[in-house]
Amino acid sequence: MTLHLNFPNPYPACTVKDLLEKHLLIPRKIRHFLRIKKHVTINGKAINWKSLVQTGDEIALTFDEQDYPQKVIPFGQANLVDCLYEDDQFIIVNKPEGMKTHGNEPDEIALLNHVAAYCKQTCYVVHRLDKETSGAIIFAKNPFILPILNRLLENKKISRQYWAVIQGDIKSKEVTYNDRIGRDRHDRRKRLVDLKKGLTALTRVTRLKTFEQFSLVNCRLATGRTHQIRVHLAHHNHAIMGDPLYSNIPASRLMLHAHQLSLIHPLTLEKIKVNAPSSTFEQELHKLK
Repeated sequence: MTLHLNFPNPYPACTVKDLLEKHLLIPRKIRHFLRIKKHVTINGKAINWKSLVQTGDEIALTFDEQDYPQKVIPFGQANLVDCLYEDDQFIIVNKPEGMKTHGNEPDEIALLNHVAAYCKQTCYVVHRLDKETSGAIIFAKNPFILPILNRLLENKKISRQYWAVIQGDIKSKEVTYNDRIGRDRHDRRKRLVDLKKGLTALTRVTRLKTFEQFSLVNCRLATGRTHQIRVHLAHHNHAIMGDPLYSNIPASRLMLHAHQLSLIHPLTLEKIKVNAPSSTFEQELHKLK
């Protein structure tokens, strides 16, 4: 696989070294390959590693098999993909409930495989949604952009907002849950609040609407622990409707939907915001009115 990337530099003036290391987050080993192979040009010219790159300069990067060994995954069905945003670097799609983000076995077909078929190329998981959860999810289209998107996620630069229908009503219009979350040693499928050994987790919850016995809330993630929203809400006696692990409240689906995702594009600095619709979520919500 040979990957050629061309884009105008969106960052303030800096050296080639700082551009590749600090802004584009290219791993050290691959930066070394780029340097010795002279696979970086600025405005069509070979450069010195200490050369200054100005905003708007045209950057060209070439990666080969030694940089990123080719990875092949089986293609799924392109017609199952609901695309919300796409460019040469990544794609944001609307995941349906009941579909895994990625398979656990090499030949298992999941959303990742359907996205690969839609894009006609291997794609890469940036973050995950539980099988039962629907909504906006992002996939990298090449191994170059993957660590950049991962770093944006780690630094909370990718905003994810979820709607949830919960039991009861939260105490005030806005609450923040910061209970640590760990594994449930009695059930490998589940997570629980573990104040001693759990990992830091922070969820901000805003009440949007109340019904007789339920509430519609918006949840914003500051961390991304497995089942984080589901565990935090259930721990505070606000289990999500239709949750097969943490609730006994019946519904046709888990009432958790990632309705919005936003980020600043790392190669253009353009603000991207997508909204993901869900007819099944709306239908179940309508029953409560």
